[in-house]
Amino acid sequence: MKLLLKAFRNGLGALIALISWLIPVSKVKRDDQQQQKVDEKTKNIELYQFFACPFCIKARRTIRRLNLKITTRNAQPQDSTYRAEMLKDAGKVQVPCLKITSGDEVEWLFESDDIANYLEKNFGG
Repeated sequence: MKLLLKAFRNGLGALIALISWLIPVSKVKRDDQQQQKVDEKTKNIELYQFFACPFCIKARRTIRRLNLKITTRNAQPQDSTYRAEMLKDAGKVQVPCLKITSGDEVEWLFESDDIANYLEKNFGG
């Protein structure tokens, strides 16, 4: 039963991811110079996520809508180095999680709404 439920959840998540991919978002438009500045600011931001997680899909859609180049890290496999890093450095495995590195300081931001608010505040059009 547990295996069946997991398969259903993963299948449903994959379906949601497909639908999200098919539905376009209106991307923020910037001139080349502005986009380069934004790309420079986002080069030290990573999204730790599970592919089919609805909250992760929400975070990825925000990233896509804001036209941001943020690296995604798959933390789903139990043996994932990204999962282990999140557990060690952030203290828990919870996705989506935005890792924001600024010099020697690292901030781990959880919750899809908080991630969307942070990205909108810092990179919104």
